Amino acid sequence: MADTFLAESIAVLTRTPAVLDALLRGLPEAWTDASEGPGTWSPYVVLGHLVHGERADWMPRLEIILRHGPARAFDPFDREAQFAESQGKTLAELLDDFAALRRQGLERLRELDLQPGQLELTGTHPAFGPVTVRQLLATWTAHDLAHLVQVSRVMAKRYREEVGPWAEFLSVMS
Repeated sequence: MADTFLAESIAVLTRTPAVLDALLRGLPEAWTDASEGPGTWSPYVVLGHLVHGERADWMPRLEIILRHGPARAFDPFDREAQFAESQGKTLAELLDDFAALRRQGLERLRELDLQPGQLELTGTHPAFGPVTVRQLLATWTAHDLAHLVQVSRVMAKRYREEVGPWAEFLSVMS
């Protein structure tokens, strides 16, 4: 592997499916379908988004950089494709899909055996322009962590009223 950056990213990316599985599997829908209001995402929707990202975002974009460099822009990513793709699927199915797709993606990433110089290769994002492999992989990792925070925040806010006066000490409630 290229360096500690890649190993550290993979360490987080490997754990995300298990974290979500431990947090969400078997919970009542009141927890997994909760949101912060209109236009916000429930844990179920976030999970569908992560599944879609495994299929259409991270590794496909890495492959584009490695094959075409900046000459071919990434395909646009539909940030709301999960609404159609997840229809009719149970939370357990999404958790299983996410785990399997992530495992496959990380196996492919390890097989690529990226070297330090390859982390600086550039591709073309349709909105941002030039981006590096390092930036793509860092964003993949941070994206996972951001959605773990989001899922936890949405779930905590279900009890906003129930916590009563303790809300002032729980930053997640603001």
